[in-house]
Amino acid sequence: MDRIIYTAMTGASAAANRQATLSNNLANASTNGFRAELDTYRAVPLRGDGATTRVFALEATATYSNLAGPAMRTDRNLDAMNIGNTWFAVSGLDGNEGYTRNGHFEVGNDGSLQTGNGLQVLSSGGGPLIIPQGAEVTIQADGNVSARVGNQPAEVVGKLKIVSPQGEDTLRRNPDGLFRTPTSDPLPDDPNARVQVGVLEGSNVSTVETMVGMIQTARQFEVQMRMLQTAESNDRSAGQLLSLQG
Repeated sequence: MDRIIYTAMTGASAAANRQATLSNNLANASTNGFRAELDTYRAVPLRGDGATTRVFALEATATYSNLAGPAMRTDRNLDAMNIGNTWFAVSGLDGNEGYTRNGHFEVGNDGSLQTGNGLQVLSSGGGPLIIPQGAEVTIQADGNVSARVGNQPAEVVGKLKIVSPQGEDTLRRNPDGLFRTPTSDPLPDDPNARVQVGVLEGSNVSTVETMVGMIQTARQFEVQMRMLQTAESNDRSAGQLLSLQG
């Protein structure tokens, strides 16, 4: 059997994986704070008998686009947008600390400050932010959260935990959609971090660029499949020639 099928198979697999990534990005083009996922591949020469003319397409470490998404003004007191390379800290479904750029917050039934999908927002001390019942909540530019009940003066009930990854603290996307450090260790609160209140950060996915990438990837997949068909045709022809000689 022609060994070209193995190299063509790795190329087809890489194209299929990239297509899945692009589809996921396109589906999240309207998700607040979403970071476009990037796939990277490298060509690895196949060592063996003869010339090293064959290469395999192997997946390298996947990353994400760190470009900021567009700012969308909502004028809502519980909407906040990170400034610079900062992230909000939340408690994931597994109880571990994770990070998100989605600053759309709400007060849950238990009185805790939560994200739109029900994850608890963490305070600078690492615990939940509890809001008094019936209070009007406001987020300040420095991350402080104040609550005012009735005609009483507003009081600070806590501060949002906002982290600033630096150097080796590069974040990675987890299957639950949250970002964490490679070791999953929590990052320290950044007291100098600032947010823009009444504004949400949109997804940084470019729909046009993503759709063009999907078309290119589909064509690459077709090329790899044609190579497989060519290998099958060559194998069939070789078998016919051998049968004639026999």
